[in-house]
Amino acid sequence: MTGFRVIDPGLLSLFQDAGRFGHHGLGLTNGGPVDSVSFYWANRLVGNTTNTTAIEITLGGLALKSEVETTIAVTGAAMQLKINGKLKTLWRSHRIRLGDMIQLGHTSKGCRSYLAVLGGFHVEPLFGSTATIVREDMGKPIRKDQWIACVNSESRRNLALPFKEIPSYEKKVWLRVIPGYQYELFATTDRNSFFGTEYRVSNRHDRMGYRLEGVLIESPCSKMLSEGICLGAIQIPADGQPIVLLNDRQTIGGYPKIGSVLSCDLANLAQCNSGDCVKFKPTTIGAAQKILRATKARMESIQLKVCE
Repeated sequence: MTGFRVIDPGLLSLFQDAGRFGHHGLGLTNGGPVDSVSFYWANRLVGNTTNTTAIEITLGGLALKSEVETTIAVTGAAMQLKINGKLKTLWRSHRIRLGDMIQLGHTSKGCRSYLAVLGGFHVEPLFGSTATIVREDMGKPIRKDQWIACVNSESRRNLALPFKEIPSYEKKVWLRVIPGYQYELFATTDRNSFFGTEYRVSNRHDRMGYRLEGVLIESPCSKMLSEGICLGAIQIPADGQPIVLLNDRQTIGGYPKIGSVLSCDLANLAQCNSGDCVKFKPTTIGAAQKILRATKARMESIQLKVCE
């Protein structure tokens, strides 16, 4: 069997496909890449479909030894990529030979990177998906000396995302929000404060959600029945500090929600680190649908560059 040997798993490296859907009734959440944009480009650069299993690397440190002939691409946060000790470019594909060493440094900008291999990593699916959700025991983090299987494959050309299309991860992000049905329960002053002030990412952020710090928003409900929670929902707990929920969120919750962040904006949030700034901007369902359609169409229309 061909594949890679894990020399160093880094701080947190997880297998992810596009996510596990249709199982909320069993209490299983979606999982999948928290930066769906970088995940999409990693797979597209090596010619994979958009649901192909890749590795999500948080903060860096992953090192692999190749026992396969294949092609890889690394996208996302600014982690130095080295192949056999030589610095290589992110956001493009690279041919990998038998015995090659692949190393990712620690990020200098952004939070997560994605490593895709031609044909995908071979991982046994659970409930129809290879998405790793540690809290639910859906898979495990990648570990030292682990064997990761993939097939020998021959790529006819290397591809690169045009430079102007590469995301720039800033210290301040804008998140567009669709106000939820509980929005009107919040006081007008709190609604104005939520959209009119700046929050900072706390040190309590992970794949479940990002806890923010800033002006306090008074929760309008001391008690409420638990209900289903969507990707990007913004909960306001008793301490008044917003929580933006991500892929590994619980399936139900009892905190009031002031709104939900557009899914296409969550990729930028997922690249934020502690201390980075977040501002919210209201939008409508109709505008959000147009934005999502336009974003999808634009990404599909981008032509990759052929490179050496």
